[in-house]
Amino acid sequence: MIELDQLNKHYGSLHAVRDLTLHVPGGELFCFLGPNGAGKTSSIKMMTGLVRPDSGSIRLAGIDAVTSPVEARRELGYIPDMPFLYDRLTVHEFLLFTGDLYGMEREHVRSEAERMLELFGLLEKAHTLTKELSHGMRQRVIYAASLLHNPKVLLVDEPFIGLDPHSIRLIKDLLRERTRQGMTVMMTTHILAIAEEIGDRIGIIDRGHLVACGTLDELHEQNEATGGGRLEDLFLRLTMQENAG
Repeated sequence: MIELDQLNKHYGSLHAVRDLTLHVPGGELFCFLGPNGAGKTSSIKMMTGLVRPDSGSIRLAGIDAVTSPVEARRELGYIPDMPFLYDRLTVHEFLLFTGDLYGMEREHVRSEAERMLELFGLLEKAHTLTKELSHGMRQRVIYAASLLHNPKVLLVDEPFIGLDPHSIRLIKDLLRERTRQGMTVMMTTHILAIAEEIGDRIGIIDRGHLVACGTLDELHEQNEATGGGRLEDLFLRLTMQENAG
């Protein structure tokens, strides 16, 4: 469902993403890890169409996201690390607005909005202006809006920043359930324990290079780690090696 081939992005002299090739099938929760500035967010933004790649190809749900960006975005949900909401809209109005952007029929939008409000515990906040919401509630609204059109691919950039334990559990359970239903989820996070807990596969990127990719067991095998070990140890060892090189 996500196919990246030889993807490259420069910002001036900085080669932010280097020949990134990665395939994530339907029904997989893929955790994309790396130090700050490693190329995670640049990769995500190229997939969303917010940033244009210098070279390489991106296919989302079988659609070329570079040559057919509008069609690709119809199959895509995106939760950024710093969500943006229209402060003068209520939660319910924001969901209706989002549904209109995706060309959904108004009655279908209304029924799905009601379902999302209930799912994310937002019914009591439905007629509250988004500017009056806490960070955690704003994150819930973004999830509700991103899933409103039932996308085939969901990109999630640092989903747990500033969330309380209840919200973290809600999001983890939601991501697991959606992948069981066939959705492709690609998530960046700095919380390695969560990646270890919920990721079907893990990719580690550093200085634009994909330095490792696979299940946790496969990562240990590829890098001759012994005794299983923690993901944190493996992550630190791989990125330190890359930086030392």
